[in-house]
Amino acid sequence: MIPNAIDGFLFAQLLRGGAAQLNANKQTVNDLNVFPIPDGDTGDNMFLTINAGAGAVGEGTDSLSQTAGRAASGMLLGARGNSGVILSRIFAGLAKGFEGMDAADVRSFGNAFSCGVREAYGAVSVPVEGTILTVLKDAVAAANATIHENSTLETYFSAFNRALQRSLEHTPDLLDVLREAGVVDSGGAGLGYITEGMLHVLRGEEVAEAAPTAAPAQNVDLSAFTENSVLEFGYCTEFLLRLQTSKVDLETFSEDEIAAYLNRVGDSVVCFREGTIVKVHVHTKKPGDILNHMQQYGEFLTIKMENMTLQHNENHMSEKLAARPKMPHKPFGVVSVAAGDGIKDAFVSLGCDAVVDGGQSMNPSAEDLIAAFRRVNADVIFVFPNNSNIVMTANQAAQLYADAQIRVVPTKTIGEGYAAISMLDTSSGDADAIAAELEDIIAGVVTGMVSRAVRDTEMDGVQVHRDDYIGFVGDKIYTACQTRNEAAEQLCAATKAQRYDILLLVCGADATEEEAQALYDTLHRQYRRTEIVMINGGQPIYDYIIILE
Repeated sequence: MIPNAIDGFLFAQLLRGGAAQLNANKQTVNDLNVFPIPDGDTGDNMFLTINAGAGAVGEGTDSLSQTAGRAASGMLLGARGNSGVILSRIFAGLAKGFEGMDAADVRSFGNAFSCGVREAYGAVSVPVEGTILTVLKDAVAAANATIHENSTLETYFSAFNRALQRSLEHTPDLLDVLREAGVVDSGGAGLGYITEGMLHVLRGEEVAEAAPTAAPAQNVDLSAFTENSVLEFGYCTEFLLRLQTSKVDLETFSEDEIAAYLNRVGDSVVCFREGTIVKVHVHTKKPGDILNHMQQYGEFLTIKMENMTLQHNENHMSEKLAARPKMPHKPFGVVSVAAGDGIKDAFVSLGCDAVVDGGQSMNPSAEDLIAAFRRVNADVIFVFPNNSNIVMTANQAAQLYADAQIRVVPTKTIGEGYAAISMLDTSSGDADAIAAELEDIIAGVVTGMVSRAVRDTEMDGVQVHRDDYIGFVGDKIYTACQTRNEAAEQLCAATKAQRYDILLLVCGADATEEEAQALYDTLHRQYRRTEIVMINGGQPIYDYIIILE
């Protein structure tokens, strides 16, 4: 029977179905990239965001209100990229709409979706029509208008998805950049796959594939710990603990009691509470003792344990940062986001306390950033996202973190971040004045990029062929050439590099040492009055980053 009401269990099923359908189609969403370079990541970001919510709800055995609240908390922490932040806010709105409800009928579901629209629009300082916001708004309005006394969730979602697809097809009419690129909005497409998966669940149809609720460890070297090894580093132990009313008073209980115990028996402790869930990370040689002790407060939702001697590739920056000891407390701290070992080293040399691994196509989550805030341990922390697709996530992390004043400096490029951090002066002690000064600094920086095109297109009057190297600043393409060096040279000419005092040439992972040196020599000859500094950045995607100050 197709349900006409939703409870916590069904909500959890819908969430997993939506995540699975998006997981199966995330590359299709990634490929709806306006810019013709290999940096599309909307599908990945939205999947990782919704999957964080799916992993937080368990089987949905509690009320709808509690289950939706846990999903929203998981997504808020797991949000990546602008599309992921907006998606997390949609579900935060749903949770508000379901507040206090054990279950909801179709009309209540529609009202909750309206809350999701308001919350999503509120998350964006300047909402742009023709994006996921428009698609969501149109779909909710159309679906809500169809509700009548005999409506079921299946009829509601059918109407929702039809309206969503109509609105999605209309997005190029609202945004010139979509029309020029010949694509629809990727965030709206991702939302469509999520609600399509939910409709499959409601109809009892097979969902594309099960979405994993946690990323497995990769490339584990089992030979690193043999029958003759001695446990030296202990176990990296993580768990989600659901506090139980039969064991603690939820109104008065503080997770500080748990944190104090963990710091006595382990190290590298991260412990924080979201509602009735306590999230813990600790290094210990006796994880069993800790797990037994924790059951006096509640019961486990998830447990993850790894022998730290084993070498593996771990992509979650929050775990890497959490594994490091907290820094001594200080008045000001600096957190930056960067990709490429050379760039990260450069930021550390400029005074960054923590550099979160990330950039275009590998956006960090809000939780990754929060882990960095905890480690830095300062009264005021300046955050440099260095990517337009990370600024919203940084702002969300700032809202979720209460143990410091977080000032997000809206750097949208590596160049802006590099210039701002190199000029950072905290001697005045006035956080507001410092932040304002930094925003003035980034306004005078030009950051050019060189990358290889992945498709034919024409943008800004420039004819681009697949495998050309394009030179661009922001969303404007200046040149398309057959070699990366030629593209870089033409980009410097187009941006009038001779007018600037400093030119930083940041060389990417794909640029050979010989190519980079040849480009440096050419630029040095052409711009004798400009100081040229070359950095081996090692960044992906961008063969060269050219920073003009």
